[in-house]
Amino acid sequence: MRSILDRLVRMQDGWAKPLGDALHVPLAAIGRPLHPLKDLLNGTWLGHPLHPAITDLPIGAFAVAIVLDLVGERDGALWGVIVGQVAFLGALLTGLADYTDTDGRARTRATIHGTIMVIGGGLTAASLIVRSNGGDPGLATGLLILGFLVVLGGAYVGGDVVFVFGNMVSRHAFRGPGSKWLRLDTGDVTDLDALPEATPTKMRAGINDLVVVRVGATIRALHAVCAHAGGPLEQGAVTADGCLECPWHRSRFRLADGAVRQGPSVYDQPAYEIRAADEGGYEVRRAAP
Repeated sequence: MRSILDRLVRMQDGWAKPLGDALHVPLAAIGRPLHPLKDLLNGTWLGHPLHPAITDLPIGAFAVAIVLDLVGERDGALWGVIVGQVAFLGALLTGLADYTDTDGRARTRATIHGTIMVIGGGLTAASLIVRSNGGDPGLATGLLILGFLVVLGGAYVGGDVVFVFGNMVSRHAFRGPGSKWLRLDTGDVTDLDALPEATPTKMRAGINDLVVVRVGATIRALHAVCAHAGGPLEQGAVTADGCLECPWHRSRFRLADGAVRQGPSVYDQPAYEIRAADEGGYEVRRAAP
């Protein structure tokens, strides 16, 4: 069953990739000036992606409405569809916010997911219209069941976006807290105090790529891989409010402690302590979150 479903989904890549690429341009243009609203929809304020937290609501409401339909509780089913449709709109908006900053194969799969969901939502909306106009109860129930099944199919594809492609998953999910001091490979730099002001510089500590920044007399270090989508923070820019902005999707992390200050990231960035090593040079340790 798994191979059949996977093959069916991959067969849609031919139309989904160009459609996703075409949609990305206007969505990015719209989202850029609406960053505060987009952060709200991403879930930056919550510290958790908002879209998956909402998606259970319409699925649950539609399921309850179907049961009520089948037992003849038409009024209760009507309210179930209304609640489900409102929650579906919330899931649609939060999903669009995440989709705006989705790239590569994840965007292609998310395009399939979103298209299926729009079709399913259209069917459940049609069921609501039939009910509201006093139409055929059988037709209303049929449309709801069909829409529900399509939405479940879309949810299956949406699971791939997260669990197969890792979209909106922290790039540091399996990175444990630091306990040991590691030697910092500074390359050709011998004195961190001589680094150019507010200029991100890539360095390495063990297996970790770090971005080191001097702000005045203070040296700051964050992990160089953006928590949101793996962007190279050493190519980012230091902002006036003391943050480092990712060059890919403009997530901002406070240099002092790695706290996320602007989405689409909903996760903090690992920050590192720096000290002079006894034998010369420098060493770092991941700061406590």
